[in-house]
Amino acid sequence: MRYSLVQEMREKFDELERELAIFCQHLADLRLLIGRTFTLPPPLKSKELSPTPTINVTQHIGETARQQALHHFRHLFMQQQSEEWSTRSALRLPGAICLQTTPAQQQLLTAQVEAINCLKGEFQRLVTVDSELPPNARFPFVHQHFPGLITLNAYRTITLHPVVDSVRFGWANKHVIKRMQRDEVIGILEKSLQAKRARAPWTREQWAERVGEELDLLRGLPATARLKIKRPVKVQPIARLWQAGQQRQTQLACPSPLIFTCLEGQTLPEIGELLDYDENNINYRHKPEAQPATLIIPRLWLWLDHD
Repeated sequence: MRYSLVQEMREKFDELERELAIFCQHLADLRLLIGRTFTLPPPLKSKELSPTPTINVTQHIGETARQQALHHFRHLFMQQQSEEWSTRSALRLPGAICLQTTPAQQQLLTAQVEAINCLKGEFQRLVTVDSELPPNARFPFVHQHFPGLITLNAYRTITLHPVVDSVRFGWANKHVIKRMQRDEVIGILEKSLQAKRARAPWTREQWAERVGEELDLLRGLPATARLKIKRPVKVQPIARLWQAGQQRQTQLACPSPLIFTCLEGQTLPEIGELLDYDENNINYRHKPEAQPATLIIPRLWLWLDHD
């Protein structure tokens, strides 16, 4: 880690806060045409990994939605939220606000968003790459120098878009899939064994025995075994943008309100509603047939594909 890293981080973060303040003031000064946000139950401490079979949504419109959006964009520290809320899961506020702008104002907002997102990316790179720290060491490092910072909020980019014909909201419920070689997984487990650490509720000796059993299982497989990590991702709100002129639909993750700029004479977009989520009442447009596989190491979500 280079000597100047912490100072670079402070300078980058201070610049990010300044740019966010100026940007949000510009958003507050423009004429609001449409505002619609949807608050979700906040993630609670120790409940981050708990399943969420249902999510209740509360809708807000008009100026209330804009003020929520402005607060959301500048919500960077845990001191800005309830002590009961988790700092390991970023607060989500799907929705959209549409603002009337002149071409010059639209150009200015676009430049501001590009600058803010660039600063966010540079700050994230300083923390995750330039620090040369493993993931489990980044949290104490960041909080030593930025007490209470919610890094997920600091990294999350802002989306600004010219006006579209319609915006529809929904939910994405999917898996992250990563193909793995047998020897690659063995290497990961061997490194874990060499670290000689325990994981609750096991003692160090019990954990080593558990990892050893997993290694024996993998070594018993052929080197060409088709392995994959298939891990469920927490359900997330999405937005589908429709542009009739181009007959084009764009789907975006929507953890923050989308911002649309509308020039004089342009038609306002139709902004839909985000309904409550219920995993027992999902209508799939297309659900591919699952390939046969066996979950062999549940804690890693490691599956063995069958021919």
